[in-house]
Amino acid sequence: MMRPERFAAIDIGSNTFRFLAAERNDTGASLPWRTICYRHHIVRLADRLRDTGQLHDSAISRGVDALREFRSLISQYSVPLTHYRAVATAAVRMAENADDFCERIAQSCGLQIDVISGDEEARLSLLGCCAALDASCSEDMLLIDIGGGSTEFIRARQGRHEQSMSCPLGVVGLTEEYLRSDPPAADYPAMLDACQSHLDTVEASWQGKSAPTHLIGTAGTITTLAATMLDLHPYDADVINNTRMSWTDFVTLRDRLLSLRHRQRQCIRTIETQRADLMIAGLAITEAVWQRWDYDELVVVDAGLLEGVWLNLAYIL
Repeated sequence: MMRPERFAAIDIGSNTFRFLAAERNDTGASLPWRTICYRHHIVRLADRLRDTGQLHDSAISRGVDALREFRSLISQYSVPLTHYRAVATAAVRMAENADDFCERIAQSCGLQIDVISGDEEARLSLLGCCAALDASCSEDMLLIDIGGGSTEFIRARQGRHEQSMSCPLGVVGLTEEYLRSDPPAADYPAMLDACQSHLDTVEASWQGKSAPTHLIGTAGTITTLAATMLDLHPYDADVINNTRMSWTDFVTLRDRLLSLRHRQRQCIRTIETQRADLMIAGLAITEAVWQRWDYDELVVVDAGLLEGVWLNLAYIL
C-alpha cells in the first residue's frame, strides 16, 4: 500500500516561524490534515525593524537557524521538494533588505521563500482558520490574526472571504515603542490608544457596514491567552480550537497579567519565555478590537496562515 502524499508548509512570521508536515486526511475527520510533524520557534524577526527599516543581523541569524531545522525536517519526514511552500509576511514585506534575506535563506537553507501580500496572507489565514472553526461561527465572522509585524482583519460569510485589511499593528513593534514599565500597567493605556487609529482605518474600509456577528481570534497571542485562561499545560491545539472567552474572562486575565512583572509572567507555565513581554501588546490589540465593536465573546482557533498555506498546497485551493 502506497503511503499518502506528504506536504509541508512554513510560515516565516514577524515573531514566530512555524512548520507543518502533514498528510491529507480525507476520511471525514475533524481536520483535513493528519499532522506528521509540527515545530515552531520564536525568532522575533521584526526586532528593531521599526527603527532601522531593515532586518537586523542577529534576527536573520536566528531565522537561518530555525529554517535550517525546518529544511532538515522536510528531508527527515520524506516530503518531496515539490511539496513544500515557505511564505514570509509583514517583517519581510516591510524590510529594505528583504531580497538579501531571501537570498541568504536560499543559499544557507536551500529554501525558496514567497513574500506574500497582506491580501494573500488574509485569504490563507481564513482558509486555515475555517478548517478548524465551528461552522456556526463562520456564517458571519470577523477574524483577527495578530502577528509580530501586522494584524489582519478579515470579514467572511459562510467561510468565504468578503473583505480584509492588513494593518501595520503588531506585537513586536507595539512592545518596542510603548513597553517601558515593569509591571506594565502604566504603559497599557498608551498601547490601547495607539490601536485606535488603525481600527479607525479598518472601520472606514467597511463603508458603513456593521461589525460581523462573531469575533474569531487566531495566532500566538490569542491562543496563549486561551491556554492561560484554561491553565492548559501541556498545550493542546484540539482543546484550544473553538474555546470561547467571555469579556469577564478576558478582563480577569488582563488584570492578572498587567499586575505581574516580566519575570513573573515568564514563570506562568502556559506562556513561552520569549513571549512574556509581547503578551501585553497582544492584550491591548485584542481589547481594542473587542471594545470597539462591543462583542460578547471571542472564539479562539489554533489554525491560520500555516494551515492555510498547507491546505492551499495539498488541495490546490
